[in-house]
Amino acid sequence: MSKPLIVLTGASSGIGAATARLLSADGHPLLLIARRTERLEALDLPRALCRKVDVTERAQVEQAVAEAEQEFGPADAIVNNAGAMLLGHMADQPVEEWDRMIDLNIKGVLYGVRAVLPGMLARRGGTIINISSIAGRKTFPDHTAYCATKFAVHALSESLRAEVASAGIRVVTIAPGAVETELLSHTSNEQIRTDYEAWKESAGGALDPQVVAESIRYAYRQPQNVTVREIVLASTGQET
Repeated sequence: MSKPLIVLTGASSGIGAATARLLSADGHPLLLIARRTERLEALDLPRALCRKVDVTERAQVEQAVAEAEQEFGPADAIVNNAGAMLLGHMADQPVEEWDRMIDLNIKGVLYGVRAVLPGMLARRGGTIINISSIAGRKTFPDHTAYCATKFAVHALSESLRAEVASAGIRVVTIAPGAVETELLSHTSNEQIRTDYEAWKESAGGALDPQVVAESIRYAYRQPQNVTVREIVLASTGQET
C-alpha cells in the first residue's frame, strides 16, 4: 500500500534532514523545502521533490505544495521545521534579527499550515507538526526575541488544535532543548555563542537531531484518533 505525501520545511540540515531520511525510509513521498536545494538533493531520497522555497513567502510555499500534491497526491502531514535562533541582548540586538525570527519562526509556520489545511479539512484528516523549543515554554537569558517567537508557536498550535480537532486533524508540538544543529552559528554576538557552547558542554552535550526526528516519527505514526499533543525532550544533563 502506497504511503501518503509529507511536506517538510527546513529539510536541508539538522532535524529536517534527519526527519526526511526517517520518513523516506518509511516509504513516504516527500516535499522537501529549503533555501539550499543542493543540500536537499544530496540527501538522495527516492520520491522526494526538492524545492528552493523561502517559507516567509506564502505564495512560494503554496505553489510548492500544489506541485507536490499534483505529483504524489494530497499531503497527509506537514512538519513545520524551518526556523532561526538568533540570540542577543534586548538592548542592542539588531532589530533586523527580531524581524527575521518573526517572519521565519511565526509567519513561516502559519504559511505552512495554510498551504495544507484547506485540503485536510476537506478530507477530514491530516497531521500538522510544528517544531518549537523548550524556549517556547520557559525563558532563558539572551533568548528574549527568540522565546517570543517560540511561545507564539506553542500558542498557535494549541489554538489551531481546538479549531480542527472535530475535523479529525491532529496538531503536534515538538519542543526540544539544545540540539546539535547549525542554528547557533547564525547568532551574531560572539560572546553569546561562546557562552552557549560552554553551557552545552556543561550539560554533557546537546541532543542528536536523529533523536528529535524519531520523536516526530513517533507522534505521526500513532493512530489518527490519537494526538500526541506535545513532546518535550532534552539531554539528561540539561537542567533548565
